[in-house]
Amino acid sequence: MLLYDVIEIVRHVINAIGAAIVLWGVVEAGVRFVRVRIKPADGLTYGIQRIRERLGTHLLLALDIFIGADILGTVAHPNWTGLGILAGIVVIRIILSYLLAREIDDTHKVLRERDQDLERKKGAGQKGAD
Repeated sequence: MLLYDVIEIVRHVINAIGAAIVLWGVVEAGVRFVRVRIKPADGLTYGIQRIRERLGTHLLLALDIFIGADILGTVAHPNWTGLGILAGIVVIRIILSYLLAREIDDTHKVLRERDQDLERKKGAGQKGAD
C-alpha cells in the first residue's frame, strides 16, 4: 500500500468524523427542539436560541475537520487545479466559520444577559419576601 492510499483512507475517515459531528448536532438539535416545543420551561425563544448555539458549535467543529480532510486530499494528489480548488474551499469555509462563530458569540451574549436578568429578578424577589 502506498503512502497516497493511506492518506486517502485517513482523509475519508476524517470526513466521516466531520459528518458524524454534523449528524450528532442535527439530531441533538432536533430532540431539544421537540422538548422545547412540548414543554418550554424558559420560554420558546430562549430555548431555541440555546439550540442554535449548540448546533452552531457542532457545525464549526465539523467545518474545521472538513478543512483538514481537504488539505490531506490535496497533499495526496498535488496539482495546481487541486490546489486552487482547495484554496477556494478553505476561503469559503473560513468565512462560514467566522460568520458562524460571530453568530454563536452574539447568541451567547444575549443568553448570558437574559440569565443575568433572571438572576437579578430572583434576587429581588427573595429580598422582597424577607
